[in-house]
Amino acid sequence: MTDIDGLLAAYDEQMRGVPPTPPQGVSYEQDGPVLRIVGQFRGFVSTPPDVGVRGAELDRLIARQRDYFAARGEAVEWKTRGHDRPADLTDRLRAAGFVPEEPETVLIGRAEELAAAPVLPDGVVLRRVTADADMHRIAAMESAVWGQDWSWLGEDLIGRIAADPDEIAVLVAEAGGEVVCAAWLAFREGTEFASLWGGSTVPAWRSRGIYRALVAARAELAVARGVRYLQVDASADSSPILHRLGFRAVTTTTPYVWSPPRS
Repeated sequence: MTDIDGLLAAYDEQMRGVPPTPPQGVSYEQDGPVLRIVGQFRGFVSTPPDVGVRGAELDRLIARQRDYFAARGEAVEWKTRGHDRPADLTDRLRAAGFVPEEPETVLIGRAEELAAAPVLPDGVVLRRVTADADMHRIAAMESAVWGQDWSWLGEDLIGRIAADPDEIAVLVAEAGGEVVCAAWLAFREGTEFASLWGGSTVPAWRSRGIYRALVAARAELAVARGVRYLQVDASADSSPILHRLGFRAVTTTTPYVWSPPRS
């Protein structure tokens, strides 16, 4: 078994079960081999590496998830990985009306190798935040960066901190009182893993080491908690930076999304 094989096996075993404490209003429901997450900004379906059903039975399973969220008037994401089975899963998702979004690379790094004192540009300060107002500031920054309404993110982070503040650490990089980058670390109790999320930086502050500094700061927090591995679903922009820091690619992940028809 190669090092990559070992990392992928650990990821499949530890990161694909029931997530940590759900925020208020979010519930987990098992439907055979799949886990439905209900009550977020959109529905979510998680599976083991092999969903365990084939052919017409798989089609019925997919249709049940689609129809469940259709009855709620909500979109739903079925999260796939590049090594998932059966091989025709994504073809069957497409046939059921699910549309692929941009693929990302699942990267894993060893926390102790990534932990370091963060090096920030002059004028930038790093702060761990828990206040509702800071979560709304993060959502406003993300909305500006992506040109979309990301207000849901503020509410999501607020809910996660309220549900269990020990399961998430939210960091902001600020310049002149403005949030220029934000990122968070999600702990997964009972596993060797924590996940890195966020990391979007406003255009004027890119390529100045802020993203790398936030990775280092979160790795330090992870090591202090005894976490062995950091996992990231990385975009095409983030992947090269993370590779240079020592992360290893173990698979890919592509969200397949079904959305209600527009009236």
